[in-house]
Amino acid sequence: MTAKAPGGPLAGVRVVDLTTVVVGPICTRTLADYGADVIKVEAPGGDLLRTMAEGSRHPGMSGKFINFNRNKRSIVLDLKKPGGHAALLRLISRADVFVSNVRPEALARAGLDYASLAKDHPRLIHCSILAFGRGGRYFNRPAYDPVVQSLSGVAGTLARATGEPRFVPMVMSDHVSGLIAAQCIGFALYRREKAGQGEAIDVPMLENMASFVASEHLGALTFDPPVGPSGDGRLLSPDYRPLPTRDGYITVRPNTNAQAFAFFEAIGRPELKADPRFDSAASRTRNAKAYFQVQREGLGARTTDEWVELFDKLDVPAARYNSIDDLLADPHLEDVGFFKEENHPSEGRIRRTRLANTFSGGAREEECHAPLMGQHTREILAEAGYSEAEIDKLTAAGAVQAGAAG
Repeated sequence: MTAKAPGGPLAGVRVVDLTTVVVGPICTRTLADYGADVIKVEAPGGDLLRTMAEGSRHPGMSGKFINFNRNKRSIVLDLKKPGGHAALLRLISRADVFVSNVRPEALARAGLDYASLAKDHPRLIHCSILAFGRGGRYFNRPAYDPVVQSLSGVAGTLARATGEPRFVPMVMSDHVSGLIAAQCIGFALYRREKAGQGEAIDVPMLENMASFVASEHLGALTFDPPVGPSGDGRLLSPDYRPLPTRDGYITVRPNTNAQAFAFFEAIGRPELKADPRFDSAASRTRNAKAYFQVQREGLGARTTDEWVELFDKLDVPAARYNSIDDLLADPHLEDVGFFKEENHPSEGRIRRTRLANTFSGGAREEECHAPLMGQHTREILAEAGYSEAEIDKLTAAGAVQAGAAG
């Protein structure tokens, strides 16, 4: 019995997901959230994120795993055993997309590279999320997010801003690259609809993050010879951050003349509208350090709530500073129902985010929780044409594992 399509723009698209930890699961969660049937293939030990992340009620179901793997089904295959490997190939034969973040040489040894699979599956979209692109000296090295942040210049931007190299305290390279991979898969599916042919996609994390940093901070080095130093001085300023009010912090960003002049009036400095350092957007950009100093000095006189109310009336972009915990009580996020509370079948009451984006053509209708390890093994194998006796034989041989609900 084939699983019912859950709706959404990717309804009917089947994805075999051979990814772990963050970058791959973010990609495939995105596909799943928008309607794809994502089959998460796990090794006998399960995805590393099940146990390596902080925060869990039961072993193997960390908070991060729950958040990164919703709307997927889990099957456990031992690819070192012939039966497990054959089962994966059968799943791929029925799939539209195969996604992995396995190192390319290991993928090729297992016969799971695009050249091997495309012979029998010419319509397959084959996406490899790589640490480093093919042809470079780093290719096939192992890497995690901090390695990519270090190499790509992300840590370097923080060094310019704070005086020491630091990582963004999120796995930003993983998130950005995973979202780009999902985007590329969408592009390839669209081209297949027109041309009828699948293709291979490489998504290298270093190159994507280097593009991210360079697009923002190449600046005057865009020109040859350079017309000035690298970096956007506003973004690299130590004052590019929430600024203190009388009782907390606020972020205010007056960019246009109307916004800047209204801001000067609000802080009681109307004479700054005629100051040549601040009388145009270009002038304020050239004098960003002084402009930030004006903002810092002007915001201490009122409370955060008073400033937010005033700037809202003046149409000046501004917002209170939220801590991580504050997000849960943000009134706008409450208005749109961003956080959902629900009961997970094994983990009890949980809180998760809902989809941020909407489609007028409809969204995924039937959502499901992050799966237990191997929860859907028997179901998925039955869909692929295996009999109960064959599944029992594979299980006995250790080629597949079924979870408590599988």
